[in-house]
Amino acid sequence: MREWSWVGSDDTKVDEKDVLTFPNGIVVGRFGGNSGSGANKNEDAALLWVEEGEWEFAAVLDAHQTAESASLVIETLEGEKERIQSILKRPIGKVFNPLQACILDIFREPGFLARFQEVQGETAILLVCRKENYLWWFSIGDCVAMLHHPELAAHGQYNLNQRHFYEWIGKASSFHGEIPCYGTGVRELREGTNTIFMTTDGLLECPGDPYPGGKEIFAAFKEKSVEEGVADLLHTIEGNGVRDSTTIVAWKIDNRCEATWPGNLRKP
Repeated sequence: MREWSWVGSDDTKVDEKDVLTFPNGIVVGRFGGNSGSGANKNEDAALLWVEEGEWEFAAVLDAHQTAESASLVIETLEGEKERIQSILKRPIGKVFNPLQACILDIFREPGFLARFQEVQGETAILLVCRKENYLWWFSIGDCVAMLHHPELAAHGQYNLNQRHFYEWIGKASSFHGEIPCYGTGVRELREGTNTIFMTTDGLLECPGDPYPGGKEIFAAFKEKSVEEGVADLLHTIEGNGVRDSTTIVAWKIDNRCEATWPGNLRKP
């Protein structure tokens, strides 16, 4: 088991690009923005749990005002890791529904919500878990998860979730009301190489708009390793003078399970 976490207030990465590689080929890319464009802090955060050859659980967070809310979420997830990881070890058919219920229970716990009244700011949260040939995600706010496979790209399909600009966990929270607001889902991986991609919004809101969507983002990975692709993305936004911080988590999965096809079509 490999575990790693980071909060931008502890290591801002302003004017610094950083690419790390973890087991199962997971790559984390961080850039805290250009100080010449006004960057002076980093409110992103990230977390990884990797069971080599079995599953990956990743989180990216993008806070505003301060990184306190993101730090509190990371602290809470780490405090609940035995509970969450015990679910991830179950047979595939008994993972994702209990995982979603567990995350909702954690984020709706009164003590957890009360602690956010003591912090400054709010955070967007994106969780992604891959086990076997399935991918689950849970999203609050405007971080983005994408999935690339040639069969999906042929139809212009990249995004797993949709960005939502008025959802957070924190001082102001879409979880404080009677009905929590979030997005979640499960996707079957296609047969062959699938590229999983998560990012905070600095990449998407870069001056010059070099990466408006999945097509442009995944072009950076064509005939390159994940490390090279992530490094190219960070190099481009640095050159374009991006101010906002960017945190990326990306990895490739070679899925050998046959995927679902329409009943009236044969697999190519």
